[in-house]
Order: sequence, then structure tokens, then C-alpha cells
Amino acid sequence: MVFRKLPGVSASGMGLRLSQKFVFLLFLSGLVTLCFGALFFLPDTMRLKRIFLSKNENPAVTVGSDNVLSKKVPGDPEHQRAGLKGARTVERSVGSRAQDEWSPAKAHEPAARDERVTSAAQNGQRGSAYSYETFKKCLLKPPLGKNKGTPSDSETLQRREKVKEMMKFAWDNYKRYAWGKNELRPLTKNGHIGNMFGGLRGASIVDSLDTLYIMGLMEEYEEAKEWIQDNLDLNSNGEASLFEVNIRYVGGLLSAYYLTGAEIFKQKVLELGEKLLPAFNTPTGIPRGVINLGSGTSWSWGWASAGSSILAEFGTLHLEFVHLSELSRNPLFTEKVMNIRKLLNKIEKPHGLYPNFLSPVSGNWVQHHVSIGGLGDSFYEYLIKSYLMSDKTDEEAQKMYYSAMEAIEANLVQKSPGGLTYVAEWRGGILDHKMGHLACFSGGMIGIGADDGPAGQKQHYLDLAAEITHTCHESYSPTKLGPEAFRFDAGAEATATRLSDRYYILRPEVIESYMYMWRLTHDPKYREWGWEAVEALEKHCRVEAGFSGIRDVYASTIILFKYLLYCYKDLTDLHHKLSEFHLFFK
Repeated sequence: MVFRKLPGVSASGMGLRLSQKFVFLLFLSGLVTLCFGALFFLPDTMRLKRIFLSKNENPAVTVGSDNVLSKKVPGDPEHQRAGLKGARTVERSVGSRAQDEWSPAKAHEPAARDERVTSAAQNGQRGSAYSYETFKKCLLKPPLGKNKGTPSDSETLQRREKVKEMMKFAWDNYKRYAWGKNELRPLTKNGHIGNMFGGLRGASIVDSLDTLYIMGLMEEYEEAKEWIQDNLDLNSNGEASLFEVNIRYVGGLLSAYYLTGAEIFKQKVLELGEKLLPAFNTPTGIPRGVINLGSGTSWSWGWASAGSSILAEFGTLHLEFVHLSELSRNPLFTEKVMNIRKLLNKIEKPHGLYPNFLSPVSGNWVQHHVSIGGLGDSFYEYLIKSYLMSDKTDEEAQKMYYSAMEAIEANLVQKSPGGLTYVAEWRGGILDHKMGHLACFSGGMIGIGADDGPAGQKQHYLDLAAEITHTCHESYSPTKLGPEAFRFDAGAEATATRLSDRYYILRPEVIESYMYMWRLTHDPKYREWGWEAVEALEKHCRVEAGFSGIRDVYASTIILFKYLLYCYKDLTDLHHKLSEFHLFFK
């Protein structure tokens, strides 16, 4: 591979203005759920601004929210949870409403929030009903873009259709061998339920809804919708990850509802949302990581230091919970996540950094381990997207995000001897020169936040986003697939020096950053890098019944995982990746 100097990204060439109006479209493209891929359905000549909602809406009209689900999953404690990652995140925008109505944007105003939450929560009041039809009338463009974003050139169209075929292939095999289960094991052709969702079933179905819809796989979408209508039973009594249920089920149902308006999705998501609230019943209001969906009892993960809660888990609730308040007209959901911010703003942060472990009892940090990858990642993502989702009125989220970025740059961002920019981990003041695949989402995140930082910093953030994305591309081995983690010490340059880090489990983060950088710059190299990964998945990961992870990205002979090492790494993260690929080639 020839290494070339990474050209800077021109700030004037992009007009990215992620307003409430834009985010509205984002949702339609689908963590994301469902993933960041939504953006790729926009025509190539479009810029991501003023696409969906009129700039001068009638303030008396009640409008709903929209979302894009890019789900980010926090990494596990070094060896136990490293496999849980998905696109993940939900982006949403909130429309205008009458002055006397509650809205997510107004919820950020302390006086208004306190008054409305106190009266509504204590008296059990709800606001006026949400109107999906009113929401649709505010759209200035079709949900999926002109001609559903169909590309004009034949090569791009062929690539897009190939990605669509891969999604259908994965879905058909899930339906054949694992229908109703949470995931498919493609080598053994068995369905798997796991213990991450407290007895809930059909995680792959719920999490694939928006991808199926966006790709135009309408027969498959209708099958999934019918299963949810008839078989998604929320009356479970098992131990569930608050975080995983939120990003997979709550996020998946919200995305599907905003895309289609099907009431069954709204009904199910509001029912499920109520079951998550008891997790916040702690002395500090910081939710614990595990909840029994039947009894409401919650506790912390056994592996979490001193019974702590995880930054990337309690910090990855805000987008979904704001929308639960929007749809239910119950401000309690928003109050819960705003309380998390209140505590985080109050406690001291070492060097301005947010450690990954926080006690839900004392409200103090438990360890000074900081990472923009596993255990920390989507906390930062949700801050910038909360700001964008609020039509840039959530100044608290804006301040928290850019303050965190300043601290991260000062303490974690490093340059290797070979000139690669990376984000190290911080352990009590000592740098660990390692970057995980999970951290590679940060190139895209920094890119979408470039417009709204400190004065004069736009080009700096765009350059930083491009440099980190370039580093993550270099970590992809000769197989064009990347390891779980790579290092920059002992002469290593973006290389997995430990055998335990060489596996690949269909993670989407690198592709996610390619997608965002393509949308921001339209530099064709990002599409080409994406296509390289498509070809690598086909060559190394496709098997008779789906797509499998591989044990060693550096091996000359590829060894597949007989069983994927971690729950939920099969169809789910794959569909996020395929959604992003599909939207490249529009």
C-alpha cells in the first residue's frame, strides 16, 4: 500500500448545516437505528441543510420529531463486552410548536423544564396527541430523496444493488434459520437468543426495520412489521441491558415509526419505554446498567468496577428518551436524561476529561480510565447530536461536547512517528497508545461537529476528522478488514500487535466515518474505501448462510468464527454496515 500525504478538507466546499430541519432527514435514511447510512440517500448535489423542514414554519403547528438511528454500542470491559457495537445512535429533530406546549427544546430551559416536569410528572398529565400526519406535512422533500436517491452513473448503481443483494442474502438466511430469535449464527445455521435483552425476542427484526425500508425491500419490511404486530411480547421478566434494549429496540421502533407512521411501532416503543424508567431509581439518578423488565429491579454489571455505571451506557439514552417524551407528551423521560447532565456538569473532571466509570450511588468517578472507544464512545456522539437535533438550541450539549473535544485533543490526540493521527486511551494520567475499532466512529463525529465549534476552528476540525479517518483506513489490513484494536508503540503503526486483538466481528465504525466524510467532502476516495470493504466482506466473510466474523485479519488463510464470540454480532452490525454501504452508492 502506498501511503500518500492526506490532503486537507476544504471548509468552503461543504455547506453542512445540521439543523433541526436536516436531522429530520437523517432519521429517514436510517445507528444509528438505524444507522448513519441515511445520509446517502440524499442526491449527490445536495448539502445536508434545509432539506426537510421549512426555515419559517408556522409556530402554532404541532410537529413531531424525526430520527436517524446510528447506534453506538459501548465496548465492553476489555475482554467481556468488546463485541457489543452497532451503529448506533439516534439523531432526531424536533419541530416547532405553540408557545404553551411542551417541547424537547424548551426542556433545556431550566425554569420551564422544572415547572412543566413537576406538574406533569406529579399529576400524571400528558400533552396533546402527537400527529404523524402533521409531521409529514412539514417535509419539503420525499422521505427517501428524489427517485429514492438512485444514482445516475451505472457503476455506482451496480455497487448499490450489490449492497442491497448482500442485505437480502443476510435477511433471507436469518428468516430461514433464526426467525424470531435475536441473531443468526451463520456457520452452524442456528438461531440465538442470548441474555442481553431480558427475554425479548426478535432483536434483528426490530433493528433491521429502517434498513429494509430504506433499501426498498418492502416485502421483507412487511414481514418484519407483521412479526412485531403479532409476536413482539414486551412482558418479559429477565435481566436486560438498559443500553442494548434502548439502542436496539427503542431506537429501532422509533426509526420505523418516523419513517412509516405505523402506529404499532409507536405503541410498542412507548410501552417499552415505561419499563426502562425504574433503572433511574438510584440515589443520584444515574441509571444502573442492568434491569429486570418485569420487576423493575436494577443493578450494575458484575464486571463494572465497584458497582459503577458506564459512561457510554448512561450517556447513550438522551436522543431516544427525548423522543419518548415527544411521542407520549410525558416530560419524565426527558427529565431523567437531563438529570444525568446536571450531575456530570457538577462533578470535577480530571483535566476536563470524562472517565468511563461513575458510581450511581455517590455520583463520583470510580476509575480514571478515559477512552473515546469502548466504554466511552457514544456519550460524545450523543452530545453533538443532541445539539443538532434541538435545532442548535441545546447550548448545554454544545458546551459539553466542545469542552470534551478540547480536553481530548489536549490529552489524548497523538501523532505517530509515521504521521498518523490517533486517539490514545488515558489511564490515570498515563497514555495507552492504542486505538480500538470502536473509536473509529470519531472521524465522522468530529466532521459533523465542525461547523459549530469555537470561532475559526471549522477547518481544524475537518482536518482532524479526515486525519483520524485516514488512520482507521490504514488499520485495515491486507484483507481490507480491520482488527479489534491497533497500536502505535514498539514501532507499530496502526497494527494489532497482540493476537487477542486481531479478530474482526463485522463492526461498522470505520465505514461510518467513510460515509460521513463522503457526505461532507464528496472526495471520491471515501467511496472507494467503502467499496474495498464491500469486496472484502464478500471475499472473506460471506458463507452459505450469511456473513461471519474472522479470527485473524492478518492470516493468509481466513478462519471463520464457528460461534461469534459476543452476542449480537451477526446480522445486526452487518445490517448497519450494509445500510451505510448502500447509501454510499446512490
